Amino acid sequence: MATQRFTKHSGAVLGVAVTMAEVLSADAILILLDGSTDWKRLRSETKETKMPILVAADTPEDLEGASEFGLIPLVLNKEKAPLLERLQHALLEAATDELIRTNGDVIAIYSGFQQGRMDSISHLQLDERMRRLTVRDLQRLESSVPLKTIKAVVDLAVQIGREGREGKAVGTLFVVGHSRRVMEHCNDGGLDPFRGANRKARNLYDRRVQEDVKEIAQMDGAFVVNSDGNIERSRQMLEVAHQDLTMSKGLGARHWAAAAISAKTKAVAVVVSQSTGTVRLYQNGELVMRIEPMDKAVKWQEFNYEPPAPTPEA
Repeated sequence: MATQRFTKHSGAVLGVAVTMAEVLSADAILILLDGSTDWKRLRSETKETKMPILVAADTPEDLEGASEFGLIPLVLNKEKAPLLERLQHALLEAATDELIRTNGDVIAIYSGFQQGRMDSISHLQLDERMRRLTVRDLQRLESSVPLKTIKAVVDLAVQIGREGREGKAVGTLFVVGHSRRVMEHCNDGGLDPFRGANRKARNLYDRRVQEDVKEIAQMDGAFVVNSDGNIERSRQMLEVAHQDLTMSKGLGARHWAAAAISAKTKAVAVVVSQSTGTVRLYQNGELVMRIEPMDKAVKWQEFNYEPPAPTPEA
């Protein structure tokens, strides 16, 4: 189990962070650690504030004993990940558990320059939809579909979920990979703008094609995408039985179809929810990933602390 020393310097940094958090009426103080530390001393340095103190580290062992002192542990499972990714993941975990507002403010303390030494403070202003997909997340998918293709589809789906079209929310479905088998379960749902187009005019890596997809996504039907990122068909109605599937309450026909086609074939189904903009990935009939698109990137502000001027001696 990794450990991080709690020093006089650590206490001073925490004191500044508490003052800053109180002045800004922040939702919480987030302490990103490189290992376990002296929880009793950490708590004593923050006892003046009533706001939540979140402590984040990579493993459950690193956080053993933290909750006994009124600290809120967040397990990251992000060993060797870059600092920014670890911070973003900690914020996501906190927002998911409703420990902070998804449009609130957090004061974060972390080792920005020297590992194991709390030397940096940032004021983080969160956005309402702050989920950002990483390649590391996609690598968890056990699929013969190239990672590059899945990422291209997911990035486009996230854009559709975030932006909609002409001020209106849009929901849609992409079925990626194993397109020949997928087409066995498809029927045309209307005029397909991509039918007969050359490969270049159907490739999702082309920005013009992406804009075409955003326009067509307003219509009913799924996009069938092959492993190379080419759209084989659009506006497809999927006809797949889903009696044996189990789904969360509140999810509609588009999600059922996505789960069913991924169970029937080896394709990965990517669904954009019209009501929330949430993107869900299905594989083998099961939900394997959920993405809440961010409206904007997380804003980072370094805090410059100037101590008060000394009181003149009488």
